Amino acid sequence: MSARDVTPDESSELQGLWQAAKQGDRRALARLLTLAGQSEHKPTLYRLLAHSSPPRSSLVSAITGSPGAGKSSLIGKMLPLIRQQGHTVAVLACDPRSPLTGGALLGDRIRMPVTVEDQGIYIRSLATPPGRQGIAESLDIRVGILEHSGFDWILVETVGVGQGDVAVRDLVDCVVLLIPPESGDEIQWEKAGLLELADLVVVSKGDMPGATRTAAQLQQTLNLPGFPPKQILVVSVARNLGIAELVKQLHEQPRRRHAPERRGQRLLLLAQEILAERFAERKDLVQGVLAEARRQGWDDWQAANELVHWLMTHE
Repeated sequence: MSARDVTPDESSELQGLWQAAKQGDRRALARLLTLAGQSEHKPTLYRLLAHSSPPRSSLVSAITGSPGAGKSSLIGKMLPLIRQQGHTVAVLACDPRSPLTGGALLGDRIRMPVTVEDQGIYIRSLATPPGRQGIAESLDIRVGILEHSGFDWILVETVGVGQGDVAVRDLVDCVVLLIPPESGDEIQWEKAGLLELADLVVVSKGDMPGATRTAAQLQQTLNLPGFPPKQILVVSVARNLGIAELVKQLHEQPRRRHAPERRGQRLLLLAQEILAERFAERKDLVQGVLAEARRQGWDDWQAANELVHWLMTHE
């Protein structure tokens, strides 16, 4: 069955899961989030999203930064504060994909303590392959599923990212960039697109020496011409400092996810994802182009263009 062919029984199953998830069934929600990562189910899920109004507009925030910046630990401290304000919250944690099982490596989940009885918190780990700019596949549709399931807040934790990994910005309302003190990152981020695009910049591990200096360096960078004014926050998970202010700042951020320019960028990301799936499905086509490239003496640019052309004409 191709990605475009959905049987009536399959569509009925998805609709049943959809309605159950909207009514608070966590097993149905977990199943939907799993199916959202499978190409054959995406057409039906996107139609359900398009023809169903969410009960409320969720605040969707991304927590991003380099490996070891403390993203999971920070989210673990934010969750109870968000719940104390009466909000429900879901976390999509983009974890590295295991090379053995293909699943998510869950080491950081232990830093997000959750009371089992609290149905107002939902955490889901997503396996993230290399080359995805720190975000899992089908992240946009999974955010939509959580929004339609009634969560007030949705937090997206990226895999440890580099300077140019900015794709998550088009999928969320605001981006929080975490930078650890005295790591050298404060210098590297001066050249980074992510520092410019982040809505909030946070120095993590504020109890460590050098946190104040790092914050001052970042403030100098952000005061340079061409940078929009931004507040630098310093937080400490160990001492529980600055986290309430971060939650407050996030709550006050404008909802930008549905702006027309963001939708345009999301469509480009989705188109790239669809093309990648098509190439994966047509390995025979890729091998045929490679063989033809060897015979014709094509360079990589010619071969890639031919591959795209053949894919479009053979669909």
